Order: sequence, then C-alpha cells, then structure tokens
Amino acid sequence: MKLKKGDTVLIIKGKDRTKKGKILKVFTAESKIIVEGINLRKKHAKARRAGQKGQIIEISAPISAANVKLLCPKCALPARIGFKVAVNDEGQKVGKFRICKKCKAEIS
Repeated sequence: MKLKKGDTVLIIKGKDRTKKGKILKVFTAESKIIVEGINLRKKHAKARRAGQKGQIIEISAPISAANVKLLCPKCALPARIGFKVAVNDEGQKVGKFRICKKCKAEIS
C-alpha cells in the first residue's frame, strides 16, 4: 500500500467527497484507512457507573484506500504516487522512497 499513517489525503468518492484529512490508521490486509473527521459513525456508550449518564460518541470508520488521493506536500495537489529506488555508485540498492508523479518531489 502506498499510503502511510500521517499522510494528508483528499477524499474523491463517497459522502465526504472533497474533504481533506490526516490518516490515523492503515489496515493493509483489508486495504482500508481511517482518516480523522471523515466517515463519522455514532456509537452509543453505556453508563459505566451508577449515576453516570450514557452518551453518544462519534468515531471515524474505515474507508477504502481506493477512495482517496494523497496530497503532495510540495505542489499541494492530489497526485498519484510512485516509487523510486536509490542506487549507490556500486549499483547496490540504498533505499526506496515515494515520489509525486506530477512534480517528481520526494514524499517523506
């Protein structure tokens, strides 16, 4: 999966289309992510002690990773993500990093 925790994404499908948010959690096996403030669901919480009231809590539910696009930190536009492999002088792989396909900037 090309998305990581902490990335800023733009929602491109669903009820929250055109909203932006930060990724809180990534589920690679299911190819889903949780974005803060997006796809909110209401959860009814019971009272834990006598005299305490129950409450309704809003939580972010997972959404498909295919419904979001990463916002490039350099050009601030939604872009596709690619990978680039860094090679040293001897031809050995040194590292692999993500790049923006529009501006070719490295994404941390």
